[in-house]
Amino acid sequence: MAVERKKIIDNICYTELVYRRINKKLGTDYSRSRIETLILDLLKTTPESGFTKKGKNYYIANMDKGIRITVNSYTFRVITADRLSNPDL
Repeated sequence: MAVERKKIIDNICYTELVYRRINKKLGTDYSRSRIETLILDLLKTTPESGFTKKGKNYYIANMDKGIRITVNSYTFRVITADRLSNPDL
């Protein structure tokens, strides 16, 4: 699968619920703009090997930051972000 990094970055979108979900899962209290900046930074800095597509979702795992984000491949809507507890995943 060719990485669609530019397409994801150009079309990324968020729901009200996802901001709360990301803060809960990452154990943070970030503002909307800080979450959007974090996601954009992850998308730009994650190597191509960190992008996978399974079914209808993209999984972008940035081992340096220890965060994986899930993005719907049809709508480019962020679904969630998770801490990676094991960098060898």
